[in-house]
Amino acid sequence: MKSLLALITAALLLGSQAFALDAERLTQALNSSDRDAADQERDASRKPVEVLQFMGVEEGMTVLDIMASGGWYTEVLSHAVGPEGTVLMQNSPRALGMRGTEEAVTARLSGDRLPNVQRVDRDFSDLGIEADSVDFAITALNYHDLYNADPAAARAMLDAVMHVLKPGGVLGVIDHKGARGADNEALHRIAIEPLVMSITEAGFHLTGLSDVHHVPADDHTQSPFAPELGRNTDRIVARFIKPE
Repeated sequence: MKSLLALITAALLLGSQAFALDAERLTQALNSSDRDAADQERDASRKPVEVLQFMGVEEGMTVLDIMASGGWYTEVLSHAVGPEGTVLMQNSPRALGMRGTEEAVTARLSGDRLPNVQRVDRDFSDLGIEADSVDFAITALNYHDLYNADPAAARAMLDAVMHVLKPGGVLGVIDHKGARGADNEALHRIAIEPLVMSITEAGFHLTGLSDVHHVPADDHTQSPFAPELGRNTDRIVARFIKPE
């Protein structure tokens, strides 16, 4: 097996590779007056079109938003895969019981405004999703919470995703970048080395790293909640695949 440094170096070389996505159509959908203004304001820092181009999302796919919370990415994915695609919006019952989460999910899906979205209100122990049925899964800004609190829980999530992804399916991971040796648990961050190691140890292959969320002003010493950052952190954007 290649060393972790070799894996990361190779992935950086592939970082600019993009895949087929109708960027113009997705941009128009995200700019629609039907979309919440607060969600649209987040687009400038989250760059959803560029991220999903890098990840390889295409129309008609079945995609899984892991730990979706209120569903910002769920809605983006809904527009990206189009009416022939399906978005599985996963939240655990415990997460839905946290302040405002159920209300936010209900509001986002009210009136059947995102008809290709299906709620998955289940834990990773039993997602209730058919094996080898998902083309793409993403977890955004929350892997650090699982891994820092309990690496076994992070592994359980990865095992569940491995089970439902098709062979060759993609797992995208976005997270607040931490520095090696820092107290990343307290900072709500994760360094790239443990992130990549933990995911590749679960059987995934790293196929790319993107600098689309690189923020030079973030020196990785503050929490994402620091007012100076305005939640606009320097972030890891990594693409993994389930082996064929």
